Amino acid sequence: MNPDLRQLHPYPFERLSALLEGVSPPDGVKPIAMHIGEPGHAAPAIALDALWEHRDGFSKYPKTAGEPWLRDAMAAWLRKRYGLAESEMQASSGVLPASGSREALFSFTQALVSRDPGGARVAMPNPFYQIYEGAALLAGAKPLYLPELAERPGIPDFAAVGETEWPGCQMLIVCSPANPSGAVLGMEDWEALFQLADRYGFVIASDECYSELYPDESSPPIGVLAACKALGRGNFRGCVAFHSLSKRSSLPGLRSGMVSGDPDLLKQFLLYRTYHGCAMPLPHQYASAAAWADETHVIANRTLYRRKFHDVMSELGDCLDLRLPEGGFYLWPLVGGDDTVFARELLRTEGVSVLPGSFLGRDGKQGNPGAGRVRIALVGELEESIEAARRIRRFVEGHWRGA
Repeated sequence: MNPDLRQLHPYPFERLSALLEGVSPPDGVKPIAMHIGEPGHAAPAIALDALWEHRDGFSKYPKTAGEPWLRDAMAAWLRKRYGLAESEMQASSGVLPASGSREALFSFTQALVSRDPGGARVAMPNPFYQIYEGAALLAGAKPLYLPELAERPGIPDFAAVGETEWPGCQMLIVCSPANPSGAVLGMEDWEALFQLADRYGFVIASDECYSELYPDESSPPIGVLAACKALGRGNFRGCVAFHSLSKRSSLPGLRSGMVSGDPDLLKQFLLYRTYHGCAMPLPHQYASAAAWADETHVIANRTLYRRKFHDVMSELGDCLDLRLPEGGFYLWPLVGGDDTVFARELLRTEGVSVLPGSFLGRDGKQGNPGAGRVRIALVGELEESIEAARRIRRFVEGHWRGA
């Protein structure tokens, strides 16, 4: 077996299962799961109808690059979303379908990283989505964990990385809106990133799977493609973006996403994917094209999340140290104590499961940046989310503060 497998850390949900082993909610209390980011809103009928209508496509082998009409739909969405001209985002060279952003992030890292006797590095935020770390380790690279800016939780402090650490970095992964904090990179952040990439020669991989969930309808997150255009980075040089229908369209089970950006990088990535064997089934392509072409259900989705955040924040805002995220569907509060004890006791007393923040981070010079926080996923229906917030409040006021 690949010896690098021994370097993998237990996945956060495996650690949570071990932490909660033997712990059960009180009798008669219905469990409410808020620990996993699995969208619970209804899938859009437009995608389900397309999937069913083209079900005979399961009898055919799909193309790795996807059908031209799927890439046309993806490119059209990217152009509209990020203000790109057709000449800047061409369906034939600037976008590829993927089996969700998770698969694409992992496989892109394998295709990109060149094993270096001096030690290849892949930089990533801390806390982070654990796929980044696992992908780096299995590509033979060393993860470079970027500390947070003290004044901007969730935004990596790129200036804190020393001159001896950037050399050998082949890839930098960013996540905006961030998992778990919901923080969003601004244009100044992108400009600083581009300068670093040019200086040290690494590729920027931007995980934007939460890009379509944000509180202000008039102010969507920028994204790496828009930043490239605004800052004159022609042809998205050295940059790729990862998008998904899982969060945008509440279609996590469809396993559908896309990779876009630098055509030279995508050409090589397509070669890798041809051997990787991850072509999207034809019915999924039809469903995906329908979803990318429709914004009505996406706006409705955002409206549901906005209402949940308003009502849950109203319930929890004065009993926990938390803030409204700039994007995504997580709350990331400080709990004022051991996050693992908080998670275990919350389930035991109120039947609500959340994810300890320390499970999403790694120890750095200032300790684990996720310690003392929990991630709360507002993925359920409105009434369930409000009920969970009431239980969390009751736990904090009646049990946790007295612990």
